[in-house]
This record gives sequence, structure tokens and C-alpha cells, in this order.
Amino acid sequence: MINPSNILILSNSEATKALGQKLGQNLPQGSVLLLQGDLGAGKTTLVQGIGEGLGITEPIVSPTFTLINEYHQGRLPLYHLDLYRLEPEDVTGLYLEQYWEEGEALPGITAIEWPEKLPYLPLNYLEIQLSYIEGTGRQVILQPVGDFCLDLSPIS
Repeated sequence: MINPSNILILSNSEATKALGQKLGQNLPQGSVLLLQGDLGAGKTTLVQGIGEGLGITEPIVSPTFTLINEYHQGRLPLYHLDLYRLEPEDVTGLYLEQYWEEGEALPGITAIEWPEKLPYLPLNYLEIQLSYIEGTGRQVILQPVGDFCLDLSPIS
């Protein structure tokens, strides 16, 4: 069940980026974020804000054609994955679990766009559902899954 305090309405892309900045400032090492939403819902804008919150100064762009962009400056590294152009069977051979499997995980924050393409999900993650609401802006639902631990009060 979703806690109503984990549902946010963001009026524009600047508010989406500001939410990302708060996340970037508060996420612990090893956090995995599964970003769900249609094209144009604000997934990449949110990741840009996360990068800013981590102190990353280089431009963060969607890795739609490269699949993975890694940013190693800032408080923690940021690994940005975009699986949009792949089929689930294509994802299996990429061994993406190195970004979240306990004991193997790279230190940092992993943000995955189009996670429904993954053959299996991490055990612990923050699901972020973004949707555009005509005339209102974006609705964002933050849903911790498994043992994902983050105090959402400074974020929401």
C-alpha cells in the first residue's frame, strides 16, 4: 500500500529537478532507483537533479543509445541506465546486476529507466513512478521496496 505522503505533485520540470536534487543529497550509497513512466514523464530530468544533488557538474544526458552513462565525480558515483530500446532477452546478457547485487555492487547510486525490461528486479530499491497530469504537472509516487531505507520526510 502506498503511503499518501509519498505521492507528490510537481508543477513543472524545475520542480522535478528539485526533487531529484533532494534525492541526490539524501540517498545512501548502494541505492537503486527504478524509474517508471511514459516518454516525457520526467525520468531523465529527475536523474539530472539527482546528479546535481550528488555534486556532479558534467551534463547528464539520457543514455538511450549508449545504455549506461557513468558519472564518477560528486559525493557518490551515479550510474544511469536506460533500457528503452532493448527487449528483456537483450538485457540478460548485459549482467547489469553488478550495479546492485550485494557483494558485487559498484559503490554509488543506480538509476534505471524502463526497469520493466529487466529479467529480474533487485531485492531492495526505490520505485519512482512519474506520470504527466494535464493541467497540473507531474505526479510522482515514491515507493520503497524490500529493505530500501530512506527517510522521505526531507524529500517530500
